[in-house]
Amino acid sequence: MLTGRHVIEPENLSVAEIDEICSLAEQIIVDPNSFNDVCRGKILATLFFEPSTRTRLSFEAAMLHLGGTVEGFSDASNTSTSKGETLADTIRVVSSYVDVIAMRSPKEGAALLASKYSPVPIINAGDGGHFHPTQTLTDLLTIRRLRGSYEGQTIGFCGDLMFGRTVHSLTQAMSRYPTNKFVFISPKELSIPEYMKENILDPKGIQYTTAERLEDVMGDLDILYMTRVQKERFFNEEDYIRLKDSYILDSEKMKLAKKDMIVLHPLPRVNEIQPEVDDDPRAAYFKQVKFGMYARMALIAKVTGSL
Repeated sequence: MLTGRHVIEPENLSVAEIDEICSLAEQIIVDPNSFNDVCRGKILATLFFEPSTRTRLSFEAAMLHLGGTVEGFSDASNTSTSKGETLADTIRVVSSYVDVIAMRSPKEGAALLASKYSPVPIINAGDGGHFHPTQTLTDLLTIRRLRGSYEGQTIGFCGDLMFGRTVHSLTQAMSRYPTNKFVFISPKELSIPEYMKENILDPKGIQYTTAERLEDVMGDLDILYMTRVQKERFFNEEDYIRLKDSYILDSEKMKLAKKDMIVLHPLPRVNEIQPEVDDDPRAAYFKQVKFGMYARMALIAKVTGSL
């Protein structure tokens, strides 16, 4: 039972529960009108202590499509936290008014802390560089819809793998399914953190390789997960200039890929995917956005006990 449960990281959901959520999301995709009233009378609070467009609007649209209502904030400077109110007290207050809370914070561990003070479910909408479980559900639903299975996939993560919470979350989730392989494509300065290898990949004997050039591995991938390479993460500009173009996906690099590979991106993008790629049928990042709303609809309905 998912009713009343906090969702702080992907590991909070079993494989069976992820399948349950994604199956419900697929039912909603097929017949959305049947779910218009399942959260009637329920209230979602969106507490966003960090800027967001897609995630916040996706949560709000999800609740509204389920027949519920939304309250919250997208700018913490307009709240009592600017007066010094603690997160614990904010959560105690807000949870008195609502049935479920979606929260984003720049501070790692903030969602876990909030869950200790909330009698209603906390859904982590991103906590610093840690986890982003609903983006992971979005990614899994997209893979299920477009690739047909979570298993036997070769997944390439490209760009900022050190600080990318979406990369960490999806790696953790996909490592639970058999025969998946990972290719981590990044400059050394932004490589996958050692704790991900030591705590997740190595103990499970998962196959993974690393690369510094996207072109060298494109033909091996079933899924390419792009992220932005951030100039500010480099120690010197010379290294950034040397590597930055290696992580810009364009039509020439797409010629190296399999015909059925899909390209995912958590968005927003800057220049790491050229607009010319948008018309390629393998570009799935805007479909991914829509699937994200359905995944959040399913999760909200489950944790509030509406379905």
